[in-house]
Amino acid sequence: MESTWSSSESSQGRPTDLFLALTPERVLAAVEAGGLKCNNLCYPLNSFENRVYEVELTEGSRIVAKFYRPGRWNESQILEEHRFLQQLADADVPVCTVRPFPDGPTLKQIDNIYYSLSDRRGGRAPDELNASLAHRLGMLVGRMHNVAATDPDSGRRPIDGEHFIRQPLAWLEEHRVIPQALEGRYFRAAEGIADYADRTFVGFETHRIHGDLHLGNVLLRDNLFNILDFDDMAPGPPVQDVWLALPGRDEETLRMRERFLSGYEQFRLFDRSSLRLIEVLRGLRLVRYAVWLARRWHDPAFQSGWPHFGTVEYWDGETRDLEDQLEVVKKESESRGESIVVADHDAGGEAEELLSNKDYFWDWEDES
Repeated sequence: MESTWSSSESSQGRPTDLFLALTPERVLAAVEAGGLKCNNLCYPLNSFENRVYEVELTEGSRIVAKFYRPGRWNESQILEEHRFLQQLADADVPVCTVRPFPDGPTLKQIDNIYYSLSDRRGGRAPDELNASLAHRLGMLVGRMHNVAATDPDSGRRPIDGEHFIRQPLAWLEEHRVIPQALEGRYFRAAEGIADYADRTFVGFETHRIHGDLHLGNVLLRDNLFNILDFDDMAPGPPVQDVWLALPGRDEETLRMRERFLSGYEQFRLFDRSSLRLIEVLRGLRLVRYAVWLARRWHDPAFQSGWPHFGTVEYWDGETRDLEDQLEVVKKESESRGESIVVADHDAGGEAEELLSNKDYFWDWEDES
């Protein structure tokens, strides 16, 4: 069954409109259409990208029903996530697997909206990691990456400059989202970071990763971890799942990151040289996050969650943050004796070869 998110319509309207208009009654109807019997208890859970509900079944147990946002992933990409979760569970990695429907599949449709069910997991997201928790989470991520690396092929968009910056920038340009006075600066900074990604990612291992492993996607209960929300699963550098768990730059974060990696390396070797990718990945995430908000702005949940999005002040702040991040990336590169010449995208120039500072000193000031 091929996904038809972007073009198909049900008899009641487009899938996106129906997704935004989901009601508890429709959720319960979907669960029962999947072969399960429900009580009339249905609670929305905190999720912006998808619609997620806790539903009580007639025997008293509770499950989580996840309705996938139309246009994000096609059927095969969603099922890839389901297979990965099952592979992790089979290796005793604590994740929340997708529960098969009574007739066997893990994915169904209602009104052309894909949905799945999973068992409810309790716990809380840790506010921060101490040395013990960082070590244990590192062990868990190392085990997760052992499983992930066994199947490097993926039908999902990789984490790189093309998919996280250049394609999103094309969308921003087409829809004229950024105020004209800021657009040039924003695009130059974003393209600069994409150019760094092109060069610095070369030669580093990539495989399936969680992709969004901030602490909000980690549950802690009875001193045990569970990893949640693999919706952003994608092929990418493993260090992405390291820095998002510990995103700071301060000395304490660096100490906790070392504890994390000491746990990780009990199960899997970690290429310490890939830590140099963190600031480039941070830049990719800045752009991806802003474009994510822009593409979802038709959704009332986003308008209430980010009321200042789209204002001149918002884009001014985003532009400054992105320019600052590009400077951080440049300085890190220079400190390693590298100088990557970034194309002048306004002039349509071509990017130069990777050079050593022994041969060439780039005048970064000309990029602003």
